[in-house]
Parts: sequence; C-alpha cells; structure tokens
Amino acid sequence: MEIVTSWMEQGIEQGQKGEAITLIFKQLSRQVGKITPELETAIRSLSLNQLEDLAEALLDFHSLQDLQQWLRDN
Repeated sequence: MEIVTSWMEQGIEQGQKGEAITLIFKQLSRQVGKITPELETAIRSLSLNQLEDLAEALLDFHSLQDLQQWLRDN
C-alpha cells in the first residue's frame, strides 16, 4: 500500500511541476521574450519549490539577463 501511495504522490508532484512549468514559460515569454533552449532546459530541471520561487521572482524581470542571473544564483 505504501508503494502505491508513493507512486501517487510522485504523479501528483509531477503534474503540479508540469503545470507550473507551462505557466512560467508563458509568463517569461511575455515578460522577457523568447526563451532559449538552454534556459528552457535549466528551468525544467528546477524543483517544484524552485519553480514557485521563480514564478514570484520573474515579476521583477526586465530581460533575459535577469532570468539568467536568477538561475545562476539559485
């Protein structure tokens, strides 16, 4: 039973992460422009907590350099 619960929790977290990534890409595209494949890969590798932090931080971004700096710092 614990294995099934663990798999369910992992599935839920992956779903939440996928939704967060989709929303963040939309927000970033609107805020700073087209995201390079390298930045996209870096964002996809973030944990759910880091994605939540990025979602908040990106409201202050003005350029891709701001995103790059945030990724370096986090």
